[in-house]
Amino acid sequence: MPSTYKRSFEIRWADLDPNGHMRHSAYLDYAAQLRIAYFGEFGYPLDRMVSENLGPLLFSEHASYQREIRPNEVITTDLAVTGLSANRKHWGIRHQIFKASGELAATIDCRGAWLDLQQRRVIVMPAELYQLMHAMPHSDDYAVIESSRQT
Repeated sequence: MPSTYKRSFEIRWADLDPNGHMRHSAYLDYAAQLRIAYFGEFGYPLDRMVSENLGPLLFSEHASYQREIRPNEVITTDLAVTGLSANRKHWGIRHQIFKASGELAATIDCRGAWLDLQQRRVIVMPAELYQLMHAMPHSDDYAVIESSRQT
């Protein structure tokens, strides 16, 4: 697995808000696109998730914005796992979004789990998916998630 995982995107007109810079929810969209790309590239594409009745479930996304992103800029988004729970149910992923100049534009921290799409319940992730998530680049502050939720 790679020591870093990132992709570049050109900002589209549809990503803008009335102020002429990237709207807040577009940052989250690019982070989600990168997560799905990672899973697809390493063996868990969307069609496989659907065939296994499995889907990613977000509990929270926290975004912190540092720099403005303007139309047609090229951004680079990365990802790092910040934690996995010992019971293999919960995960944390951090994204950093950089401007072409290398300046950090935003940080997004996500917490989630895997959902059984038929039972509509959080499940223990399959061993192969756990291995794939554990093989993601790790954040400097990676820690085992102590789940306070009984899911």
